[in-house]
Order: sequence, then structure tokens, then C-alpha cells
Amino acid sequence: MLSFLKSSQASYWGTTALVVVASAIVGREAAHGMDATQWLCSAFAILGSVSAAVMVRVWPEPQKIDD
Repeated sequence: MLSFLKSSQASYWGTTALVVVASAIVGREAAHGMDATQWLCSAFAILGSVSAAVMVRVWPEPQKIDD
């Protein structure tokens, strides 16, 4: 179980879930009505979660040093 948590697949699925949950929360709150400050903060929340997902997928793997 712990090996899956340390794998790259866990980070892929975790950041995907983060984007979906953040978008769902923002969409639900937008349906109830938001002011300008809430719109700005929700845009930053979505941008942050998408940025995390992109970083997980694009960031290069660490180089292994052979002895």
C-alpha cells in the first residue's frame, strides 16, 4: 500500500482529484452567487490546482548517480 502512495500514479490521480474537487466547489458556489473577491480567489484556487497537476506531469525525474 505504501509503495502506491510513493508512486507517480498516486500523484497523477491525486492532482486530478484536486482539480475536479476544486472545480466542483467553485462551480457550486458560483451557482449560488459570488462577489468579485470570491471570483478572484476561486480563480486562484483553480489555477493553483491546475498548476500542481501540470508540474506533476512535466517535472523531470531526478537523475540517478551511478557509483
